[in-house]
Amino acid sequence: MPAAMTLRAFLLSGLLAFASLFSWQVQAHESRPFYIDIRESEPGQFELRARVPASVPNFNRPRIELPSFCQYQQAQTALRKPFSCSEGIEGAELNIVYPLANPSISSLIRLERSNGQVHNARLGPKQMSWQVPALEERWLLAKDYTILGIEHILIGLDHLLFLACLVFIAGGWRRILITVTGFTIAHSITLAAAALGIVSLPVPAIEAVIALSIIFLARELVLNRRDTLTWRQPVFVASSFGLLHGFGFAAVLADIGLPQTELPVALLFFNIGVELGQLFFVCIAALVFALLRKVFTDMANLHQKGQYFSACAVGVLASFWFFERIAGF
Repeated sequence: MPAAMTLRAFLLSGLLAFASLFSWQVQAHESRPFYIDIRESEPGQFELRARVPASVPNFNRPRIELPSFCQYQQAQTALRKPFSCSEGIEGAELNIVYPLANPSISSLIRLERSNGQVHNARLGPKQMSWQVPALEERWLLAKDYTILGIEHILIGLDHLLFLACLVFIAGGWRRILITVTGFTIAHSITLAAAALGIVSLPVPAIEAVIALSIIFLARELVLNRRDTLTWRQPVFVASSFGLLHGFGFAAVLADIGLPQTELPVALLFFNIGVELGQLFFVCIAALVFALLRKVFTDMANLHQKGQYFSACAVGVLASFWFFERIAGF
């Protein structure tokens, strides 16, 4: 077996093993933001809706502190909190307060004014206040949703493991490019269709099938039968399962929320962020491979054992996700 092929196999096996060994305490899509939606029905009259990530316990649920000239109204529910302001809210600060501390969660704020203007902002875990701007800038919206797309793919361990298995099976750089492109086109189609409300599927079922897609690729790696369709034409498998992964991305967007007046911009740049995250992952793998190629020359034995045990580890982890997700139906 040529040294380049064994090096590539060792590299990808190592990536799979590393991700598997350190992922047992990581939940896919765990770091979703704290979403704050504020809508102004008429000048000075607002309604606040907040969506707290499930990972935040009830005793540490954050609250929003309003400016001194704004007051919450008595008619409140757990989901909707109307408030009124005696002055213009432009330039005022909204503060996010956690009873204990912020558990490293970002915040996504959307403010819809009565005149149709929409303001969006993304705050990092250390940013606990937001100053209401006077005018929405579209480039800020594009930046925020691009960052959200990058973050989602890089913390979405199930998507990364699926992508790593695809890269492993594809092998050569040309086949990798074709395979990843097929995956990208497929999940972009279903992401747009689901986000625009054209197609709707139950999220728990989609996430369970995504776990099954990883199990399928892990089985292909364990059996190592290179005459199957998966090994001969991985782009077909990538495209088929990519349609399902697109629904998974759309579920995250549903949790975050899309600004209705700038929906195409937010959707486009979220997808761009996902693609940039994928590209970053593949480039890191290529860089590590190039470094290893200069150091090692023959890894045939490590290649065979690494592929088998890494694929087994990935399969076990994906099986855990599958049963965990169907239990939530």
